[in-house]
Amino acid sequence: MKTALSIAGTDPSGGAGIQADLKTMTMNGVFAMSAITALVAQNTTGVKSIVEMTPEFLKQQIDVVFEDIPPDAVKIGMVSSTALIEVIAERLRFYQGRNIVVDPVMVATSGDRLISEEAIDTLKRVLLPLATVITPNIPEAEILSGMTIQNEADMMAAAGRIYQDCACAVLLKGGHHVNDANDLLFLNGTGKWFYGKRVNNPNTHGTGCTLSSAIAANLAKGFDLETAVARAKAYISGALAAMLDLGRGRGPMQHNFNLTGTFAEEAR
Repeated sequence: MKTALSIAGTDPSGGAGIQADLKTMTMNGVFAMSAITALVAQNTTGVKSIVEMTPEFLKQQIDVVFEDIPPDAVKIGMVSSTALIEVIAERLRFYQGRNIVVDPVMVATSGDRLISEEAIDTLKRVLLPLATVITPNIPEAEILSGMTIQNEADMMAAAGRIYQDCACAVLLKGGHHVNDANDLLFLNGTGKWFYGKRVNNPNTHGTGCTLSSAIAANLAKGFDLETAVARAKAYISGALAAMLDLGRGRGPMQHNFNLTGTFAEEAR
């Protein structure tokens, strides 16, 4: 069985972060492991507080995974400080990590800032060049490129600039009122659009975590990047279309079973 490691922060509500990553990787048919960068008190409405791991403890978490069960892919999510970014990059270089997917989490869906300003430069300089692909949304791509993105032409220009600056493929996610869920993969100097239909579902907490984890899982299984992106996009679109509702008294376990049963075969 192929394996994948998520390096990210937590989400007690289970919709984003490490918890979402482990669920997604499992659903996409790989053995999921984790190294926690921060304990985050958050739910679908916002972030209350963050307790960051020490660099040494994060290093130990990564070490015990690679020394025992070397991952076939690595997904990196929320990393809020320069010191943690440097530890992750150093360990990935040491172990020659492969199929690295970086979701440059800077701002939560709720609008809460999740990374310090000084860490952004370190992220671009140290970690992103190690990535197979990075998966920024529109606001994150604006930060990374230094550009304003208002249309698809802007998306192409920003993705090209990030690709040139950071030497990695870029999956620039649409949405944020720029287009209807059309994502742009910029790879080897050219862009390819992955078209999608916007799903009218208000429960979008953790969709970025889910997409990047699904890409990592499919890379771990040996799919090329374009195929991994296509499979991951189909997976998350199906999950959103299932309209999972975890509202109080609505029988969430039954809904979870239906979601699992619907996509388990497709994920394999």
